Amino acid sequence: MKNYLKNIIVTSILSIIPFLALQAQYRSPLDIPLLLSANFGELRPNHFHTGLDIKTDGVINKPVYAIADGYISRISVSPSGYGLALYIDHPETGHTSLYGHLNKFAPEISAYVMAEQYKQETYKINLQLEAEKIPVKKGQLIAYSGNTGSSRGPHVHFEIRDTKTGYALDPLLFYKGNIDDSQAPLVKGIAIYPIVGEGLVNESVYPIKSKITVLKNGDYLPFPEKLNVWGKIGVGITGIDKMNKTSNIYGVKEIRLYCDEKLLWNYNIDSIDFDRSMMINSFTDYDEWVRTKNFYMKSYIEPGNKLSFYKAINSGYIDINEERVYKLRYELQDLYGNLTTYKFSIIGKKQDIPQIGTCSMAMSYNQNNYYMKDELSLIVPQGSLYNDICFTVDRIVSENYFSDIYKLNNYFVPLNSKATLKVKLKNDLLSNKATYGLVTINERGNLNWVGGSYNNGFVSVEINRLGDTYVVACDSVAPRITPIKPELWGRSGEIKIRLNDNLSGVSDFRGTIDGQFALFAHDIKSSIYTYTIDPQRVVKGKKHNLVFTAKDACGNLAEYTCEFSY
Repeated sequence: MKNYLKNIIVTSILSIIPFLALQAQYRSPLDIPLLLSANFGELRPNHFHTGLDIKTDGVINKPVYAIADGYISRISVSPSGYGLALYIDHPETGHTSLYGHLNKFAPEISAYVMAEQYKQETYKINLQLEAEKIPVKKGQLIAYSGNTGSSRGPHVHFEIRDTKTGYALDPLLFYKGNIDDSQAPLVKGIAIYPIVGEGLVNESVYPIKSKITVLKNGDYLPFPEKLNVWGKIGVGITGIDKMNKTSNIYGVKEIRLYCDEKLLWNYNIDSIDFDRSMMINSFTDYDEWVRTKNFYMKSYIEPGNKLSFYKAINSGYIDINEERVYKLRYELQDLYGNLTTYKFSIIGKKQDIPQIGTCSMAMSYNQNNYYMKDELSLIVPQGSLYNDICFTVDRIVSENYFSDIYKLNNYFVPLNSKATLKVKLKNDLLSNKATYGLVTINERGNLNWVGGSYNNGFVSVEINRLGDTYVVACDSVAPRITPIKPELWGRSGEIKIRLNDNLSGVSDFRGTIDGQFALFAHDIKSSIYTYTIDPQRVVKGKKHNLVFTAKDACGNLAEYTCEFSY
């Protein structure tokens, strides 16, 4: 027994040593106290959060530094995603650090990027660099913090990846000592899911979900209703974590579910494979998230879910086959060992489980699925579904669009890989077929452009979920280009253009001054496109001709020209 305990202790110490060494080797990416607005593994739409969002006091232009020696291996500039981002390979540790949502790069890096943008004549750029191109030292200034791309406020998105596999690692494993956290996670809700055709909850085939109330002293109120259960069920939970010195909420790192004191299911997220991040939609209750934006985490594993951070007995499912009380316990724990426990019971009570009726269109997760009709077809490839479903289609006759309206399925189902949808036009009236496209219609009647391509009377498109309502529409209106105070351009040194589109979205744009490419910058959060006049490219003391063109996803083209003095 002593040798057994000794081996456990030695193994634990050896597993911690690499992280302790790297904690000493890696410096902080910012010279301000590390406070987070988001942690690793947080639940996001269609993906797990793969880094730390470091707060920057609500402002931009905080200096950002290389955490260790290495070289810049990739530079990305995009109006969405990470915005302005740097990737640094650290050969000594086998890691790559990433710094996203930057406002600007350090001068040497900025000059290199701008030269490449003009060479390729594009603002959006993705550069892969050789090791000798831009080496960096630990603590070297590389950029300034910002709010670019798909960012909701000033911060630095910081990642550490395994360079060889590309997996994202939890940076808090390396910076644990930089952050204070004595607050335990909180339970916010519990769900009971009867498995279709195999289980019931309170004589119903529908899930029961309830918020859980925490009192001021930290105790929880019991589950608000009695749970009589029979057959096969799954359980789910929604919860958050907290940290010291901030009011932000975070994702829960580890969750354990016990049934009658036996560990049934364990989730612990230390690394993320980007190729499987989409499978978050099986880990969570996807239909619930689409409808309410609440993330319930399923404590059972659907057959098509290949995420690697689970340990489970019977895939986490519970078979209620005795008329007795089943005692369940959730444990939620963060990296710092702060622990929350929530206990509740379900009562095994025999109930007649209704037989599943005949399904006219059954779809299986482990084979190709086809729905083929004259007016509509859907191909769902093998591996797209996480579980078997009974697929439904509702058709609404309409004279307001170019096709009838189709609702694909009566609840939302996520797809791990895209399905191909084809809808037939019943009014094929347009000569410019490129302006056709599929849109979704929400409950308020608002249209959201999905797109697609026309072929022989059909519009086809790839979709990543079932449950939406589709119809064929068209976009024949070009984007709208509006100059912003052109009389000030010469004096301010900036040219600003507002660019909007009515439906399909701007797909391409280009600005030239006196026939030469002009580098207009833009960000997904704004409709304004800005060119900072470069005196090396635009001669002072004379008039110049600006041409700005824009094209939407249907190919509708707009052009604006004007003369300005500089």
